Amino acid sequence: MSRDTQIREQPKTHEVRIRVNGEERVTEVEARTSLLDWLREAIGLTGTKKGCNEGACGSCTVLVDGRRMNACMILVVQCEGSAVTTVEGLAGPDGELHPVQRAFSACDAYQCGYCTPGQLISAVACIEEGHTGSEEEVREWMSGNLCRCSAYPQITAAVMMAAEELGR
Repeated sequence: MSRDTQIREQPKTHEVRIRVNGEERVTEVEARTSLLDWLREAIGLTGTKKGCNEGACGSCTVLVDGRRMNACMILVVQCEGSAVTTVEGLAGPDGELHPVQRAFSACDAYQCGYCTPGQLISAVACIEEGHTGSEEEVREWMSGNLCRCSAYPQITAAVMMAAEELGR
């Protein structure tokens, strides 16, 4: 195959079945497509933010089969058959806010709001993982999510408040 032929070929796509916020989706994606880019650009779920795009800031945190992941560091094809929850999927079907969302609001745990979606998802995981025994433990387990506005005391308070409401 000549170099010219290789350049003109379309990238190979893969069919992927993935459940996003409870909705089954079947999609064709290039193997190199990150979950973050697919969520934002292909299906319009822009709540998941693109910060550093190298897994260091946590603004793109989502749940994949209940585990927190940086969506910029995982490919859509790796999510075949998985359930993905984004910040848009936290509220109930009737629009009732998740206890973590209510606690963030009550504690004013956001400033500019850019990190908030990743912080919310990470807080849900932190509580589900059982890492809410103390403020120090919460800070440690939330440390993968950066906040440029330094709302860390309010975020910690919100996680503790939500954990208490959820009986954790």
